[in-house]
Amino acid sequence: MLVVVPFLVAGIRLMDVLALLESDHRVVVMFTVAPARNGSVCHGADEFVRSQGGLLLPWEQAVQCEFDLVLAASETAVEQLHGKVMLLPHGAGMLASRSRARSAGPDAHPVHGLDRGALVHRGRLVPAALGLTHEDELGVLRESCPEALSVAVVAGDVCFDRLVTSVPRREHYRRALGVAEGQPLVVVTSTWQPESALGSHPDLLERMLDELPSEEYRVAAVLHPNIWGVLGAWQVQAWLADCLRAGLLLLPPEEGWRAALVAADAVVGDHGSVTSYAAAIGTPVLLAPSPPERFLRPGSLAEVVSQGAGRLRLDGSLPGQLRGIMGRHSPRWQARVAGAITSRPGQAAGALRRAMYRLLDLSEPCRAVPNAPVPLPAPWGAWPRPVCGEEAE
Repeated sequence: MLVVVPFLVAGIRLMDVLALLESDHRVVVMFTVAPARNGSVCHGADEFVRSQGGLLLPWEQAVQCEFDLVLAASETAVEQLHGKVMLLPHGAGMLASRSRARSAGPDAHPVHGLDRGALVHRGRLVPAALGLTHEDELGVLRESCPEALSVAVVAGDVCFDRLVTSVPRREHYRRALGVAEGQPLVVVTSTWQPESALGSHPDLLERMLDELPSEEYRVAAVLHPNIWGVLGAWQVQAWLADCLRAGLLLLPPEEGWRAALVAADAVVGDHGSVTSYAAAIGTPVLLAPSPPERFLRPGSLAEVVSQGAGRLRLDGSLPGQLRGIMGRHSPRWQARVAGAITSRPGQAAGALRRAMYRLLDLSEPCRAVPNAPVPLPAPWGAWPRPVCGEEAE
């Protein structure tokens, strides 16, 4: 079996799925880093595979081999590989939160993970199984690429299911993050586009730490893996050095962000998947100022989140705005967001395992399907760093 990692976020997403194959000695898993369309390789992808202990095949070797199953969370270059492809989303669903036009002008149409151009190569349907998170995606697929309906598997969202399983461990995660009893934890999350929370407001974390007294609040940051992949861990930490010294909890891209969402009292973010997952487990959300919401795809998950989230005003008091949403709970909105993320809550692990073993032509193991809570977080800056001179004292 081959796992394709074209970029960091895809590799991270697939680790939940690979856990479904644990303890099966019949399956040998190898990894490869797929090149982008321009032939370049995303920084951090190969380091991620090695950090997981995976056997990394050079791309030039991978395209010459035959595999029983190719697992991918992006369509990038998978048409070059030999074997049955199982294609999964690398975020909350296959549909983009914003409309992205294939061409400019009034005739432009949106491009998303279910677009025919993403699934068909030279007239050949690439995936042998297409994992969907929601029943509604079948309707989109019926219009955009009807020939893919025969391989579609509405499985649900394994990431969301693990978050739900993790909610009872909230206090364990808070202790691991160094959050005192009764101390509010504010998580700031940002995607990587120029119009993202930190792209539009690069001083947002500094303002949070300046206005939220460290003895009263803890502030954590969850940055999109593409930020880490493009810049590298050293650069990210260097840019945030003052924030880390002021007590910022910086979650690494591989894991810890889900534990932080469960532990959080409020999340400040943009229209990315992390913000959506926070809302879906009932965490109060403030959306940072962003481009006009007409850019949100009608009916998308991001639009559902937007309809119930608060709006962060940068010209107002941040503590006052956060106190205004903390403790508020809207079960109806939470249910709408969760229902937009998955139409198969709690079923993703079982459905995905069945699909993989069907493609592998192997009997499914008798062992229970794992749906474990996420691990304890290990952030950078878990405690305020000493100021200059304190080390010597």
